Amino acid sequence: MHSIPLFLSDVAGSEVIVIVLVVLLFFGSKSVPGIAKTLGKALYQVRNASNDLQQEIRRSGQEMKADLNLDGILKETEEALVAPLDQMTTDIDNTIHYGSLPKQVKQQVTAGNPVEEPSDITENQDIQEQAPSNPES
Repeated sequence: MHSIPLFLSDVAGSEVIVIVLVVLLFFGSKSVPGIAKTLGKALYQVRNASNDLQQEIRRSGQEMKADLNLDGILKETEEALVAPLDQMTTDIDNTIHYGSLPKQVKQQVTAGNPVEEPSDITENQDIQEQAPSNPES
């Protein structure tokens, strides 16, 4: 955790002694322990109050996050964006590899309009019709 430097961070030892002497002169030796005790209690209360405030802010942030259901919204948005992109990727992939696909997959790609390929029998008949007839037979 990051600590905040004290406002007296550049005060040397001799300067601290001067400050203590000035406090003793103004308040006297009998009241210094009471002042130190009061100052310690005040600092303790300020520290506790700031910790409580930080915890309350964290709790309220978590409650707001739960109320807004940000995780659910993010997942729904992701699904809404990813599904069309996956479909486009599949369509493009099927288009690119259309000639190398098996007949069953081609039928699925054409969305119920099956592509009919000529059978071997029809091809043989076409070849025989195109061939010149042999007069000797």
